[in-house]
Amino acid sequence: MKDYSGQHKKAWEYDAYGFWIRTVGTPSERAREDVKNPVKMLKRYASYFDRYKGVRIANICGSCGKKAVPLALLGAEVTVFDISEDNRRYACETAEAAGVNINFEVCDILKIDMSKYGGYFDVVFMEGGVLHYFHDINEFMKIMNLLLKSGGKMICSDFHPFTKIMDSLKLGQPVMSYFSTEIFEGEMAHARFYDEDVRRQMPKCMYRKYTISEIINSILQNGFELKQFDEYPAWENEKLPGEFTAVAVKKG
Repeated sequence: MKDYSGQHKKAWEYDAYGFWIRTVGTPSERAREDVKNPVKMLKRYASYFDRYKGVRIANICGSCGKKAVPLALLGAEVTVFDISEDNRRYACETAEAAGVNINFEVCDILKIDMSKYGGYFDVVFMEGGVLHYFHDINEFMKIMNLLLKSGGKMICSDFHPFTKIMDSLKLGQPVMSYFSTEIFEGEMAHARFYDEDVRRQMPKCMYRKYTISEIINSILQNGFELKQFDEYPAWENEKLPGEFTAVAVKKG
């Protein structure tokens, strides 16, 4: 296991279950929202799926199941890969309350069991800021490719590289040169929601942020054909870039 993986696990298991209950509701409350309108809960990501029923989806760093449960409600076979046991607990309790099954593998993404999952999935899907947790983007993209069947689709949505030079998403992350390759220590995603005394005690993560060219080239150089690259505005300022979604297909 990468040395930084253990550090990330500590960060993402620090009060994570309690955090989800406080911010998105109990599993039962969240499940009711998911059941009411699963497509709405997928937000704009719904437009990137051709279909759902019977589709095998790997939800990478799927966190508390906020997208996995709606996908399962729509008929997909969903496996979440995530490093946090707290996230697994919340996601599986939500799925049970919603009346669906999801598979949840608590693991280092770079150590997924390929004897079990290699070439298994029709779609790999990630959103909400994933890439900066991995210090070698090519290693990460190789894993994504190995998970997919020939012709399978990767939907990779993430924070826009512009956030390297301006905190346009108000995440409290340090800014740096756009072309920096630095690995730096920073707060985990939810730290800003805690009081300062708690915030100081929370485990940190080790991040590596990428440029647009690094992301696109890693997709192209690791067995994918890039089909689409969309950019989206920041949540609170539509004049600034905030997120992107890359869609790519595994070459036969």
